[in-house]
Amino acid sequence: MESIQNDNQTIKNIGNILNDSSRPLKERFRALFTLRNIGGEESVRCIEDCFTDTSVLLKHECAYCLGQMQDPLAVPKLESILANVKEDAIVRHEAAEALAAIGQKTSLDILQKYTKDPCVEVSQTCELAVKKMQEGNSNSTTSENPYKSIDPANPLPIHSYKSIDELESILLDESQPLYTRYQAMFSLRNISTDTSAIALAKGLKGGSALFRHEVAYVLGQMQNPSTVKQLSSVLFDEKEHEMVRHECAEALGSIATEECMEVLGRYVKDERCVVRESCEVALDMCDYENNAEFQYADALAKATS
Repeated sequence: MESIQNDNQTIKNIGNILNDSSRPLKERFRALFTLRNIGGEESVRCIEDCFTDTSVLLKHECAYCLGQMQDPLAVPKLESILANVKEDAIVRHEAAEALAAIGQKTSLDILQKYTKDPCVEVSQTCELAVKKMQEGNSNSTTSENPYKSIDPANPLPIHSYKSIDELESILLDESQPLYTRYQAMFSLRNISTDTSAIALAKGLKGGSALFRHEVAYVLGQMQNPSTVKQLSSVLFDEKEHEMVRHECAEALGSIATEECMEVLGRYVKDERCVVRESCEVALDMCDYENNAEFQYADALAKATS
């Protein structure tokens, strides 16, 4: 991708797809992930331009991608999103998480400030972000992340637990600090077995919407069909927080079984915009997972054709 980083016109063409509200959302998502994979200043700027969009889901995903890119150039924009109390909480939460993923110490002050935000999902995210930045990156004493994502918490040190059952107990213990429960979550994910996936799915009934949403995200990374029933039941629950339902929809899109596609098809007209858009994008992800000839981040081909 390094040669493409120097081709600003190609990147701008992809950015035009991302920022064209007349295009189907699934095409814009592919453009976003193409830009994430290319990286560099022009890609960052194209993604930042998208924060004026009306889609909460798309802006949330833009913040996520900027965090995963770990480019300090994105810090000022992400800080401004976090500070904008008129922005949707789902987007602000993701901006805070992205700042922790980038890890610039200069962001600690603003993250500390918003640990007292009236929105609990934002305040909890900022608390986790501060803790992660203070702790630093994981080292050889923790389990390896097979998914290569930049996570909001480091896994627990390997020597601190003996079994999946013990990790499950920590995960579900609401008397534990939220960061510690997140650590158990990522340890279970890294084990990556049916047993650890089923243990994780029990966290979909936890007390914190932020926590439940992260469990759904992790289950999407694992792509384990043994959790389809649990994820579907949360998507079915119209009283559940939309940030949790949306993440369950995307997780089902990653797992991509026929059952997942049937479930997602029921909710593409959900009354919650972020949920129905997530189902639309998730169905597109199903196509990717089930078609070897389909390239998900295919905006590069369109931009250069």
